[in-house]
Amino acid sequence: MGRVYNFSAGPAVLPEEVLQEAAAEMMDYKGCGMSVMEMSHRSKEFDNIIKEAEQDLRDLLNIPDNYKVLFLQGGASQQFSAIPMNLMKNGVADYIVTGQWAKKAYQEACRYGKAVKVASSEDKTFSYIPDCSDLPIDDDADYVYICENNTIYGTKFKTLPNTKGKTLVADVSSCFLSEPMDVTKYGVIYGGVQKNIGPAGVVIVIIREDLIRDDVMEGTPTMLKYKTQADAGSLYNTPPCYGIYICGKVFKWLKKQGGLEAMKERNEKKAKILYDFLDQSKLFKGTVVKEDRSLMNVPFVTGDKDMDAKFIAEATAAGFVNLKGHRTVGGMRASIYNAMPIEGVQKLVEFMEKFEKENA
Repeated sequence: MGRVYNFSAGPAVLPEEVLQEAAAEMMDYKGCGMSVMEMSHRSKEFDNIIKEAEQDLRDLLNIPDNYKVLFLQGGASQQFSAIPMNLMKNGVADYIVTGQWAKKAYQEACRYGKAVKVASSEDKTFSYIPDCSDLPIDDDADYVYICENNTIYGTKFKTLPNTKGKTLVADVSSCFLSEPMDVTKYGVIYGGVQKNIGPAGVVIVIIREDLIRDDVMEGTPTMLKYKTQADAGSLYNTPPCYGIYICGKVFKWLKKQGGLEAMKERNEKKAKILYDFLDQSKLFKGTVVKEDRSLMNVPFVTGDKDMDAKFIAEATAAGFVNLKGHRTVGGMRASIYNAMPIEGVQKLVEFMEKFEKENA
């Protein structure tokens, strides 16, 4: 059937150009006679791949020199433990819970110290971002934690919380590289790459150097110490080599598109097409308050479970796949990451218009 329009929340659509390049290099990477899948992570070739990937990421985000970039494994979920283990000096951390993943991170942190839920939007099924301008931040909080874009619920922090001088830690898995960011406002930025950057299996951590230390929580596994990974340049053990190689190609693709300013503009245009339709539709409606809408994940419903199921089935048959909402919320969700072309969103809206007419 050829390529479909893939609206999956992750693992998600990758740029076709990147996939074609990887296919061309699959058997023989740049004349070395083997695939990146087969090469030693200690080889000169791979050393170039990981160093270049890091430099391109630094260029894209203007990452200052006093931040380290780590390419790790274990997904964002493993960072839920690594963060408190490495950063809880006073044994206290404040969490802003705006979705499933922030909630899981908070629950995990409770195992390692006093995690405090300073704000939450659970009262309205996480359909908004709470006001974070004046939170009861603990005096001895080691950090304040957010999930910046909530994949399941389709909300996004448009203004970062006022942490009252405390270190900000952000899970950016589903908005990574979708727009420019001021890295200096964060102590730690991390994200699984399988939504907006690469294949599953890599998590990128960008961490300020003063937060990388030896005196971490008693019992922290060697592999979960940021110092272990930073000192070894992400090569303490065999890293997810092939995944890092694809991420590197995506960074180059992003540079070629004009960088993150250009991506932001394109992402806003894409999201507007879908949100504008949802706002005037009689059948479909968005589930998020307007001012907190994500540019990456757009949840919507018809209000009727059977109609939702019918829509998903017909959309799938028409080549619009993975539109089923997360099992915790139902309905539909279109994830429109960087690699989703604008015509994918236009065609989806055309299909939705047609479906609405037929099912009015």
